[in-house]
Amino acid sequence: MAEQVLRTLMRTTDIVVAGFFSPAAVAAVGLADIYGRLPLWLGMGVGDGAIALSSQDTGSGQTATRDEAVTQALLLGLLAAVPFVVFGLVGSYWALAVLGADSEIVRLGGLYLTIIMISAPAFHVTMIAARAIQGTGDTRTPMYVNAGANGLNIVLTVCLAFGLGPFPALSVVGIAIATALGDVLAAGAFLVVLFGPRSDISLVRPHNTVVTRQLIVIGAPRVLEGITELVAEFPFNAILLAFGTEVNAAYHIGRRVYQQISAPLARGYGVAANIICGQSLGRREPETAYFDGLAAAALAVVTLGGIGVILFFAAEWLALAFTRDPETLEYAVAFARAYAVSTVFIACYVVLAGSLRGGSESRPPFVAKVTGMVVFLLGITYVFGVRLEYGVVAAYVAIVADFAWRAALIGAIYVRRNWLERGASMMRARAGAPAED
Repeated sequence: MAEQVLRTLMRTTDIVVAGFFSPAAVAAVGLADIYGRLPLWLGMGVGDGAIALSSQDTGSGQTATRDEAVTQALLLGLLAAVPFVVFGLVGSYWALAVLGADSEIVRLGGLYLTIIMISAPAFHVTMIAARAIQGTGDTRTPMYVNAGANGLNIVLTVCLAFGLGPFPALSVVGIAIATALGDVLAAGAFLVVLFGPRSDISLVRPHNTVVTRQLIVIGAPRVLEGITELVAEFPFNAILLAFGTEVNAAYHIGRRVYQQISAPLARGYGVAANIICGQSLGRREPETAYFDGLAAAALAVVTLGGIGVILFFAAEWLALAFTRDPETLEYAVAFARAYAVSTVFIACYVVLAGSLRGGSESRPPFVAKVTGMVVFLLGITYVFGVRLEYGVVAAYVAIVADFAWRAALIGAIYVRRNWLERGASMMRARAGAPAED
């Protein structure tokens, strides 16, 4: 959780600093981040495979297979980052323009996106290495590495954006450069850890195609989640932009308020559930894995539900940290409250999805996200907001409905327990794989 808070604080700082310049700067960073989340989702997809196999094989004592999985995951992440670098160099401005943003948003967002995409290889190494190490039960080392990198990122963001001390004033470009430097530093530190004595993991020469297939099978749904989110964000942000630049900026502010306060805790519970369930399955204790997932979900719902109440009533005060524009502030408070109401559903969905991924079952979270975003987030916003002319109010309702549906669907799948056998069967396949394939 501490690691997630620090990472999210870095992104929150980006929005806060952008807010000192203009609503257009906030919208530029927010819209660019839609595309910036593609490397995130791909890194998370490969990282999901790494943490699932790492936790299961740690629990079963199959350290050779675990080392193979981690090595292959890092190589897959580096290879998959190449298209993002190319996209950043040739398609960043076009990507912002197709959303219908005005020329200033396109200019600022295009510069920001170019720099972010160039650093995608380092970002992938950071995400995958952190999750692989977490799978062994060591959650402190990733926290230490990311704390240092993210702390430097935050300081550089302020210095490079405003031109403090010897640094030039680069506005949004400075924010992007700070992010890229932080990712490169973190990636270098993780490689030092993996090649050094601190980590239980050893990088090896990859040769096992069974491990490769399982990494892809587990990670592919997570990557598709990201693609779906990007596809859905296109029309959703286009609708909000049609309501006004201030509305779009407010959405990114309201979302960021939730992401800074509640989301890191939910993700922390989700990662913990992933590790614990995976290791329990590795020890051949499926009933323990099932109970641990439910216990983690219950704990998350209770604690994050309380935080959601606080977030709801403190929404205006929190939104003031991002903007002083009266119209933007009004909408931002409403978006923040919509996410506050959704907090309980988000907690349940994220934690139970993490437990399923610990059992190598990553398909249900993908189905839940696709149906939630397309049917509820987009469907309600378009039908009621545009066609029936209820305006931005429909977007608030759509956010809550989206996450309520995700939690209900994942909960129904979880209690069927089929995911427990999936994890066990994948472990048997890895154990039976030949040394050379």
